[in-house]
Amino acid sequence: MRLENKTAIIVGAGQSPGSGMGNGRATALRFAQEGAKIMAVDRELALAEETAALVRKDGGDCFAFEADVTKEAAMAAMIAAAKQHWGRIDILHYNVGVSIAGGDAIPTEITEAAFDNVVAINLRGAVMACKHAIPVMREQKSGVILMISSLAAIEKYPYVAYKATKAGMVAFTKQIAIQNAEYGIRANVILPGLMDTPMAVDTRARKTGKSRAEVAAMRDARVPLRRRMGTAWDVANAALFLASDEANFITGVDLLVDGGGALDIGH
Repeated sequence: MRLENKTAIIVGAGQSPGSGMGNGRATALRFAQEGAKIMAVDRELALAEETAALVRKDGGDCFAFEADVTKEAAMAAMIAAAKQHWGRIDILHYNVGVSIAGGDAIPTEITEAAFDNVVAINLRGAVMACKHAIPVMREQKSGVILMISSLAAIEKYPYVAYKATKAGMVAFTKQIAIQNAEYGIRANVILPGLMDTPMAVDTRARKTGKSRAEVAAMRDARVPLRRRMGTAWDVANAALFLASDEANFITGVDLLVDGGGALDIGH
């Protein structure tokens, strides 16, 4: 029970349509299995409710909350609701990101609207969630902030807004870590590589017209470790470690969960 009596907000706890498990949902389930009380947050309440129901079915404690990360007021309301419900906030886990589904494109084709949309979801939402969570954590002299970036932040990646925002998230997390270390707040960021999740695989299948199996096979072939993508549970277990007291002296770290992907790209 590594998160016994801890409270955790998981932003992006629903998931895209498709087969398998998304990172946010897996993390909600994993945290609850280790004793955390969960607030499952998603833009679509029905998806958050699905996750909450799965957590409760597994014996966990979870309630759903609807919030659009592109609205600061929604992020403020989310933090206020968690504080009111629990009296404290131990973990803020920001697991929201969009690329091609948000209109992302190569640098010579990106539109202003698509760029602003991806930035608002991937990066500005994270900043605004932290803006409102940090005062609560400073007051209680403890807290953990976890961000989900991407291997795209450092690898050769074609689409401009996703790469820029995920790299920005790494820098922002380190800034949060050093500015809040004296308050006992830890902040770390996870960089997943190629993952077999609905957002990563099914979305690409829909956009490219290829079958899910084709997209999965192409992605599997690019992973050095066992030539197989990771799963949402790999991300959830990394998040669990960083959220737990086992990582009590770890802050400002960017942790690759990528099956060796970063070793294969060169710099």
